[in-house]
Amino acid sequence: MRALIIGGVGGMGQGVAKYLVWEERVTDVILADLYPAPERLTPKLRENKKTTLIKMDVNEHEAMVAAFKEVDIVINTAGPFYKTAVPVAKAAVEAKVNYIDICDDYEGTQILFNSDIDKLAKEAGITVLTGMGSDPGTNNILVKWYADKLDKVDEVYLYWVVSIAELAGAAWDHSLHMTLGQVPQYIDGKLVQVEGGTDAVSEQFLEPLGECRVRYVGHPQPLTLPKYIKGVKNVIIKGALIPHWVDEMIAEQKATGFLGTDPIDIKGTLVTPYDVALKMWETIPETRDNGPQSSGLKVIVKGEKDGNKITYTADMAGRMAPGTGLPAAMAALMFADGDVTHKGVVAPEGCIDPEKFIAAFIGKGAKIHQSKKVDSIMDLT
Repeated sequence: MRALIIGGVGGMGQGVAKYLVWEERVTDVILADLYPAPERLTPKLRENKKTTLIKMDVNEHEAMVAAFKEVDIVINTAGPFYKTAVPVAKAAVEAKVNYIDICDDYEGTQILFNSDIDKLAKEAGITVLTGMGSDPGTNNILVKWYADKLDKVDEVYLYWVVSIAELAGAAWDHSLHMTLGQVPQYIDGKLVQVEGGTDAVSEQFLEPLGECRVRYVGHPQPLTLPKYIKGVKNVIIKGALIPHWVDEMIAEQKATGFLGTDPIDIKGTLVTPYDVALKMWETIPETRDNGPQSSGLKVIVKGEKDGNKITYTADMAGRMAPGTGLPAAMAALMFADGDVTHKGVVAPEGCIDPEKFIAAFIGKGAKIHQSKKVDSIMDLT
């Protein structure tokens, strides 16, 4: 298998590549990046004979199509995905090559599912698998795994935290963007819009994360999970940047207009407040607490089985790049093995076998802390 990774020199791209290069059935890993400098690679990737660096701009459609025709799979790790998911997927469809991304922006997901990309992908006989990272990605598959054990699924709660010690580059753009304006949630059987960054609740995560306050964020799962988990009433997703001061400052910036996206005139120059704030977030003062080198996920699935109320909970904690890169790499290998057969646009829970994925995931050293709560339903009449 020849794999091409868009954003391949970034943290997430290298997180995918480091797993692929050691697989015997992978012959080439092409790292395509706007800034393909060898010194940006880890020594192990830089010295590996399977890796190749090429320059690529996601805005150059014809160049992408030409490069994609030479490989077996394209993996897009170049965020923010509300800007990149659609153009890269369009190029993959034209090249008739299977596509995976780690898209965590709901806008890109909406377009992929609701535009002609789905129809064209089916006609081309290829798969456009979107959201195959950690969140979305692993947690979607965990939801499907638990859902398959239940007679009925009522509620899904997805919570995550990311330490700013793990953030760099485009991840900052996504982290600010996902709290702006109205974002989708699936509540009482309907897709609704809520104000991003609101309705904070405290949740307990694995150490070293501990108790964190999470808020509504704009992620794809409220759009995708109800497509595949029939009858679910609520799909709620909330997230947080830690330490706590980060989300508090973002809320203040939002309230005071520093995250505004309309240009303003400053001494004759048009400036977009959001762009200024984004640039400033790239450098955290040394006196500030950056938090632990860790991020975390919590998945809660509530439903019924054999007349009992069941709640499944899964918790994970670890580094963001390998936690995101491993699921995408595993999906690419499942394509190579013929385990992904769906054609057209699809989310992980719609095409990845949960049993196979989780067995392989744990086999690669991942740890999932799980619990199951059973509440009996007694009829006293």
